[in-house]
Amino acid sequence: MTAPHPIRPEVVDAIVAALTTTDPAGLPDDATRAEKDAAQDLFFTRTAAGRDQRDRQSRAWELLLTRSYDEPPTWDRLFDDLPTGTATELGELFDALPEGAQAEYARRYGAPASGRR
Repeated sequence: MTAPHPIRPEVVDAIVAALTTTDPAGLPDDATRAEKDAAQDLFFTRTAAGRDQRDRQSRAWELLLTRSYDEPPTWDRLFDDLPTGTATELGELFDALPEGAQAEYARRYGAPASGRR
């Protein structure tokens, strides 16, 4: 019985890149079943992680945009208009906040110990 071939990370990365760009030209001809399975797992893991982050970003914007404005508001103005208790949830979503909102949050409340809890 022959030993299984080791999974080559560069082949897995090439397959994931081909899946991500939907360009089959980058698919390696000599990929093994194990490498294809590893690439598929990695691709789906990254896709799920990306979706989770988008959901977190959407929720952060829902919290930040509590009303409409005649002029584009500043981060300072958005934070002034936050309902009571919103800052706690924004702290839990800190890594999903836009850079300007992160800076304003940190200025007002301090940066959370961990961006994602």
